[in-house]
Amino acid sequence: MAHHHEDDSTATRQAMAILIEEGLEGMPRAMQILLNVAMKIERSEFLRAGPYERTPERRGYANGSKSKTVKSRTGPLQLQIPQVRGLAEGEAGFYPQAFERGLRSERALTMAIAEMYVKGVSTRKVVAITEKLCGLSVSSTQVSRAAQQLDEELASWRERELGETPALILDARYEKVRQGGKVLSAAVLLAVGVLKSGKRSVLGVSVSLSEAEVHWRELLASLKQRGLIGVRVVVSDDHAGLRAALEAELPGVAWQRCQFHLQQNAQAYVPRVSMRKRVASEIRGVFNAFDRADALQRLGRLVDTYRKPAPKLAAWLEENIPEGLTTIDYPAVQRRRLRTTNALERLNKEIKRRTRVATLFPNEASLLRLVTAVVAEISDEWETGRIYINWKSE
Repeated sequence: MAHHHEDDSTATRQAMAILIEEGLEGMPRAMQILLNVAMKIERSEFLRAGPYERTPERRGYANGSKSKTVKSRTGPLQLQIPQVRGLAEGEAGFYPQAFERGLRSERALTMAIAEMYVKGVSTRKVVAITEKLCGLSVSSTQVSRAAQQLDEELASWRERELGETPALILDARYEKVRQGGKVLSAAVLLAVGVLKSGKRSVLGVSVSLSEAEVHWRELLASLKQRGLIGVRVVVSDDHAGLRAALEAELPGVAWQRCQFHLQQNAQAYVPRVSMRKRVASEIRGVFNAFDRADALQRLGRLVDTYRKPAPKLAAWLEENIPEGLTTIDYPAVQRRRLRTTNALERLNKEIKRRTRVATLFPNEASLLRLVTAVVAEISDEWETGRIYINWKSE
């Protein structure tokens, strides 16, 4: 791929000429030229072929570039991010490393600014902290602009267009918010989808002090308005108001109650501590049954066993355990992925890690801002990462 060397040396000569002529003032332009060429070279290596080159190893085609302005210590850089097309299905797209690193630190900085701003740190303090941390001097107007820009970005991310999503996983958690001098518990609702591509994506997040059923209905209605279609199964715990909301907004869609939470709920009906382990393993036996008929047979035996020694437990098992068997007839991998809300575990962990520092939010908007910033980042990783469920294995 000889053309690289031409690109290379021309770019180096140009960058050198700018530096000789303009000294340090010319740094941003010199950096710009070098980074643009570096990204092109990286694209050729990724495609395993240079421009117009025919090689049997070629895995796609160059497809122009997208302009993007990136902040850097030397000043703003006008970069041309090379694009590719024609990759095999399921293959991760191309993103230049050189730029990715810069973008990551830029995003980390915006996140840090936003997080400080969320926690009510004064603009003046944020300015001082970013100067210490990054050597970047930012003005207070830049900080409020960054916050405003972040709000806009997060809002447009929350309102983005959705599409076909075979599985929907829902969860709720609670955080403390101050309102009118009182400290109240605000519900944070999360909706994660397993897309048609088999990858996970955070579809929606909502924060509200409103009554549970109304809040769930509003979230589900907004997902539908944004184009959510093709939902075949909803996985969740038995949250207050959720089932009524599902019947209203997604009638006829199968509901899988989280097996992990069912196991936990069952313990409240076990009369003696010494029985807990045994009951847990018997319920697991039902969940791991070969098929639905086998599961219902095991459940029947279990209910009979406890009808006399633990009548409350027997009644609870009979009524609730079948709700955890919706996906039992799905192919093995799908069944394993969709029997609990574990797909959301990482989201909850990260949200908890970030909100623990704040402990109390000044309002709903600040809580929504922080949670969205956290889940948007994880959602990005999921969408560019590996497949979570291969729907084709049905």
